[in-house]
Amino acid sequence: MSQKVLVFGDIGIDDTAALIYGYFDDNIDIVGVVANYGNISREKALANVHYVKNLFDISPSVEVITGAESPMTGEKPQYYPEIHGEYGLGPIIPPSVANEFQRENFFKVMEIIRRYSDELVIVNIGRLTSLAMMFILYQKEMSNVRKYYIMGGAFWTPGNVTAVAEANFYGDPMAAHIVLKYAHNTTIIPLNVTEQAIVTPRMVDYISQVGKAKILKPLLDYYYAFYKQRNPSIPGSPLHDVVTLMAVSYEDMFQFERLPVQIVRDLNSKARGQSIADIRPYSEPKKNRHRVALELDYRLFYVRFMSTMTGQQFG
Repeated sequence: MSQKVLVFGDIGIDDTAALIYGYFDDNIDIVGVVANYGNISREKALANVHYVKNLFDISPSVEVITGAESPMTGEKPQYYPEIHGEYGLGPIIPPSVANEFQRENFFKVMEIIRRYSDELVIVNIGRLTSLAMMFILYQKEMSNVRKYYIMGGAFWTPGNVTAVAEANFYGDPMAAHIVLKYAHNTTIIPLNVTEQAIVTPRMVDYISQVGKAKILKPLLDYYYAFYKQRNPSIPGSPLHDVVTLMAVSYEDMFQFERLPVQIVRDLNSKARGQSIADIRPYSEPKKNRHRVALELDYRLFYVRFMSTMTGQQFG
């Protein structure tokens, strides 16, 4: 039976790849997408969700929801066109979205939570501002959500925005703190694990040749060009958001440990957005603990990603 999934994301290249993966994975039923600011503006994120829906003729029943426009810190968001392209889809310029698709409809998140109740899984693959707002407004109802999966943080590895911080936690550390304080049954898929989820140009070419998601090639070719420029030795593109969504169905791909996690919230500190896991065996038992992924079984990732995206059996 497929799992009902509500996705929160900023819908750049890897978020888009995650939505496409979710469309092809029979174990996942994406019932809604909350489009936020992040690597691109909220308006561009909304346009990208509608573009993907139209491209794959996805059911109109999949809700597209207008999320946060800026972080709880009160700062102006910083965008990253050098990584995701001006519109968030690499070289692709999606059609503009009509005004009726950009109206404020954030209340629909609560409708989805009430509709599916303890069947629902929330996957957050962007900044955590919108999800944090749900805990501020509807803390009791949010306890009905079955599970939470969060792409964020970096443990025992360099960050991708600063020396210590990953982008989603750095972009709004206040929101990350709120979510980790109140969310129950939460799994964190951090940067040190998602960076292992590499898709090589050869894999992308094969998907383009035999699969139905032809759009992946221009997206991931653009994405890889950025990573290759930054790190010439990298063999492919890390699919941070895809592997986080895959965790909903395939937890056996990961090694986990339950740990207390704190977020540095001092906006003026060089440690801003740093995620700190307390690995001491004598840490306070009353601290809220989250399941943190520590390792990825790449062979399983490869087999399942390629099987899903090509319609062929790998492994």
